[in-house]
This record gives sequence, structure tokens and C-alpha cells, in this order.
Amino acid sequence: MDPDCLVESVPNFSEGRREAVIDEIVAAFAGAHPDVLMLGRSSDPDHDRSVVTLAGPPAALVEAAVAGAAACVRLIDLTRQHGAHPRMGALDVLPFVPLGRLTQADCVEVALTAGRRLVAEVGVPVYLYGAAASRPERAALPAVRGRGFEALRAAAASEPARAPDLGGPALHPTAGATAVGVRSFLVAYNVDLDSDDLDLARRIAAAVRERDGGLPAVRALGIPLGRRGQVQVSMNLLDTLVTSPATAFAAVARLAERAGVRVAGSEIVGLVPEAALAGVDPATLRLHGFSRDQVLEERLAQALAAHAGGAR
Repeated sequence: MDPDCLVESVPNFSEGRREAVIDEIVAAFAGAHPDVLMLGRSSDPDHDRSVVTLAGPPAALVEAAVAGAAACVRLIDLTRQHGAHPRMGALDVLPFVPLGRLTQADCVEVALTAGRRLVAEVGVPVYLYGAAASRPERAALPAVRGRGFEALRAAAASEPARAPDLGGPALHPTAGATAVGVRSFLVAYNVDLDSDDLDLARRIAAAVRERDGGLPAVRALGIPLGRRGQVQVSMNLLDTLVTSPATAFAAVARLAERAGVRVAGSEIVGLVPEAALAGVDPATLRLHGFSRDQVLEERLAQALAAHAGGAR
């Protein structure tokens, strides 16, 4: 397998509580093709969401997308699923990220192929976002998802502006729709507050996100963590060279301290490029359970070595 011709894919699906179901869906993604490299997985019961990180040649990742989407449709019913994280689909988000010498233009073709097959073979309509967006207003994922499955289900079939790009116009009755896109590396980074004050978390999220005048290249939401009795500032860092985890942590901690609340800890969901943590001691971010296995470059090297060993 040529390391210079790989793509990363990070499927997000709407199940974070039923371990057997999560295992079955992850196995469907990872086992769809022998060249799919499984780099990591993460689940959160409060978010009721799981994230899988895969890498491989484009054709292998398309097979993984179809197999994983089919498992999500079979095992997840959004009419019964209600987590803290916003969602529009059982397989909610399917981004592709270029690795090696591949470009975003290369990945757009991968995303379109995967999207068409999700419609034709799985029966799930697709919205295109990021560099794969068919219209400028759908480039940002929050604009695509809107207010989530329930609102989109009502609007998609009757409002042309909210119809899917592929398939539809009606959503799948229990699996919704999937956002398929192409993006650069982002880091999903959450900061937990030692408080159950959801209004505070939402105020801090508004203060740090770019849309409302906060940190550049940051999206943020305030989310309740009912099982922990805490709240969370959940962030996507769209460009860690612009706003790093350390910068985001410091901003959230400062605003929480002003309200008399301390930071309980933080977490990186999925993998993180090594450059995002350059010069930072992970202990200063109070990262939950962080290990070097979460560094993208290390996990990719390990997976490639294991794949080469298995191919002998």
C-alpha cells in the first residue's frame, strides 16, 4: 500500500451507548475491504455518538462507507435516539481528508462516489459539504445539519432549499440523511466544566467560537453531560495552526474562572496531528486518558506496518 496515496475518513454515527451495536458498526466499516486501516474509535454515551478514524486507498474507503452506512441504517433508529450532540443521520457525517500527495480535488471524487452509492445501495440521501459542497451555502457542516433530524425531516421533502444533494427529497424515515464531505484536518476538542450550569457552557461556547467573534477557526457548542453531572464546551478546531488545543483550553478556562467554575478536564476525540500539540505538555490540558496512540502520524505508521506484516 502506497502511503502517499491514502485518504483518511472519519465517520461519525449516532450511537454511543449500546456497546454491541457500536462494535458491529465499527466492524462493518473496518472489515469492508482488506486495505482499510483502522486507526481509532471513540464513543460517548452523553453525546450518544461514536467516531471512527479510518485510512486507506480511495476505493477501499468507499467500500467501508457503504458497508458502515448499511450497518448504521439497520441498527440505529433516530426516532428513538436522543443524545446531547446534534445529528441528522444514523451515519451522521462522513468526511474524507487527503493524506500524502492526494489533494482535496482527489477526495471530492471519492466523496461523490461514496455519496452516490449510499443513495443507490443503502437508501440514504446525501448532503454534500466542505470542498465537496454543490452550493456555497452548504460548505459549512452546521448550515447543512440545521436544527437536526426532526426539523430536516419536516423540511426536506417540501422545501427545495433544504432538499438533499443526492437522493431524496424525503429523508430515510429512521436513518435520516448523511453529510458527505471533504475537509482538511480538524481536531474535535472538548473541555469539561466542574458545573452543571448549561447556560454557562453555552455562554462560553458563544464567546470562543469564530461565528460570534471568538477564536478564529473554532466552532463550539455548550452540551450537558447528564451522566457526569457536568457540562461541556464541545469544539471543532478547524485549523490547529490558527487556534491550537492549548489556546482553546486557555480561553475556556479563563472564562470559566471568571464565573467561579474550574475546568474538570478536556479530551481529544479521535486522532490529532502531531503539530497540533507541538511544544505542549498534554498534562497542562488535563486531557482524559490521552496517549501517543492518539497522534495521527504514529497510528498511521503502526497501521501501515501491521498491514505490511499481514500481507507477507
